[in-house]
Amino acid sequence: MAIQVTATGLPEVKIIEPKVFGDARGFFYESFNAREFAEHVEQGVEFVQDNHSCSSRGVLRGLHYQIEHAQGKLVRVIEGEVFDVVVDIRKSSPRFGKWDGVVLSANNCRQLWVPPGFAHGFLVVSDSAQFLYKTTDYWYPEYERTLLWSDSQLGIEWPLFSTPVLAVKDAAGKALAEADVYA
Repeated sequence: MAIQVTATGLPEVKIIEPKVFGDARGFFYESFNAREFAEHVEQGVEFVQDNHSCSSRGVLRGLHYQIEHAQGKLVRVIEGEVFDVVVDIRKSSPRFGKWDGVVLSANNCRQLWVPPGFAHGFLVVSDSAQFLYKTTDYWYPEYERTLLWSDSQLGIEWPLFSTPVLAVKDAAGKALAEADVYA
């Protein structure tokens, strides 16, 4: 197996660590293999869109989700480091409203599988970060929702060193008690 898969505190959310081959020239690893993903992470997943963002230190993006056309996301960092957060917003889940956070960086080569039914966001903790994610559905702006990153009910322990830099939509996110959630 070229990957190691570990469940997070939210068992459906998985940390994927590829086998990295390094020497004096640099390194090589398979960043995605559909056969291994199906065998070790989740079967029946088809990715339809790749996204790439670049952000500077202190930028917080999220917590995003689509209430219809829910997206699964396979995320990773190719430059810098982020604190990546996932929140279970499935009302029927015993972990509804629970969150988990994982450090993703270019150095640790970790990826995170965020299945549909979860809100997702990240905080850049390095000078800058380039963030890549594959999605299982297309972006539909009319269905996009934002959960408030600072909702006290969630109690997310962001590693903040100053006030985060937010997009208008992220600053205006809804608290979990008021947000559209999944059944």
